[in-house]
Amino acid sequence: MKAVRNVTLLSLLIMCSLTFLGCGEEKQAASPTGAGVSESKPISEVKAEAEKMDAAQLRAIALKYKAVIDAKAAEMDKLAKDIMKSLGAEDVSEKTKELNARRMAELGKSGEALGARLAVYLEKLKEKGGDLSGLDI
Repeated sequence: MKAVRNVTLLSLLIMCSLTFLGCGEEKQAASPTGAGVSESKPISEVKAEAEKMDAAQLRAIALKYKAVIDAKAAEMDKLAKDIMKSLGAEDVSEKTKELNARRMAELGKSGEALGARLAVYLEKLKEKGGDLSGLDI
C-alpha cells in the first residue's frame, strides 16, 4: 500500500513538472513583482486588454508574467526535491506527503493559467513586431 502511494505521488510530481516546466526550459533570475498579473482574469478580458496596448506595454506585462511564472517554477522545483526526499523517508507522515502533492498540483495549475495569459500577450506582441527576446516559455 505504501509503495502504491509513493508511486502515485511520484507520478503526480512528474506529470506536474512536465506540464508546468516543459522540456529544456531555460530559467532566468527575475524578481517577480506580480503587479498586474492575474491567473484568474478571463482570457477574453486579457485579449481585450492586449488589443489596447502598444508593443512596449505588451512587453512590460509579458515580463511580469514571465517573472511570476519563473518564481512558481523555482518553488515547484524546491517542492519536487522535498517530495523526492520524503518518498524514501520513514518518518514523514502520509498527510505531509498528501499536502506536498496537493501543493504541487496547485502550483502546476497556477502555472498553466499564467502561461495561457502570457501566451495572449506574446501573440499580440508578435503581431505588433515587438521584441520577444527573453520571453520564451
